[in-house]
Amino acid sequence: MPITHTNAKGKSYYLHQGTTKTGKPKYYFSMESNGELAASIPVGFEIYENPNAQVFLRRIPPKIITDEERQVVEDGMRKYAEVQDYKMDVKGNAIVVYTADQDIETLADVFKDMYPGPSANTQLRTLLRNEIHYSPMLQFMLEDAQRRTFVTQRYCFRGAIDDWIDIGTPGKLATLVKKYVGHLGKESYFELM
Repeated sequence: MPITHTNAKGKSYYLHQGTTKTGKPKYYFSMESNGELAASIPVGFEIYENPNAQVFLRRIPPKIITDEERQVVEDGMRKYAEVQDYKMDVKGNAIVVYTADQDIETLADVFKDMYPGPSANTQLRTLLRNEIHYSPMLQFMLEDAQRRTFVTQRYCFRGAIDDWIDIGTPGKLATLVKKYVGHLGKESYFELM
């Protein structure tokens, strides 16, 4: 039985197996169901789907961020953030919040005459959600593993920088989440330093 994965956009991917020039096994995902399909996931590896629904096979990373810490950010996004279309990912020692590059409501308004009924409008929003792209906007990086303190960073879009910049001072995750996630999707986000 081949290994398959259906991503968040409803597309099916198949795990393929091959060999490198040196004869070592290599694995990759493809939407093609033909070729040499892997029957199992290699030991020490896992299927990983990034926030934009790209599917990879990766080594199982060490668990630095706890499930409880990830939940603090998830709960904070629901409680304090106005943005509705977001995704989260844990990368090493950071919890990264991605927001949609396109506004679903604005896009839905463009097509409202073509999809006038409530059920058609729901279908439209589902279709649009499957096509939008997400960008990393805010991350909470674990600074002190013993005290479990974090530093907050936002993505800077100035042409000379285009990288993460620290904002504020380190602190407890719940405090930082409450202080910063409400700025996502607002002009005040770009003033955070």
